[in-house]
Amino acid sequence: MFIWIFHRISGVLLILLLALKFLTAFFLMTKGQKPDWALLLHTNKLMDSFLIVAGVYHALYGLRTIIIDAGLRREKLLFWIFTGLGTLLSAALLAVYFTRNY
Repeated sequence: MFIWIFHRISGVLLILLLALKFLTAFFLMTKGQKPDWALLLHTNKLMDSFLIVAGVYHALYGLRTIIIDAGLRREKLLFWIFTGLGTLLSAALLAVYFTRNY
């Protein structure tokens, strides 16, 4: 039940964060003076971190749901496999994100 709730919450979080990212990118593409609030939000590392983690877990738990719907009924095993994989993948992507020079 927790996975189902988390999957829905991460989906809504992804929609909101991506909409905010697109909105700030729109304001930063103007030829005139760029708004400070848009630059601050668009380059916010916390928002980008939430996007990475929510995207990874949402995608992996979606794959888990597809596998369960396909007939594999080992839900606890799939939970631990995809949670471990999500943790490793999120950590690797965050390490790449924070060590790159943008």
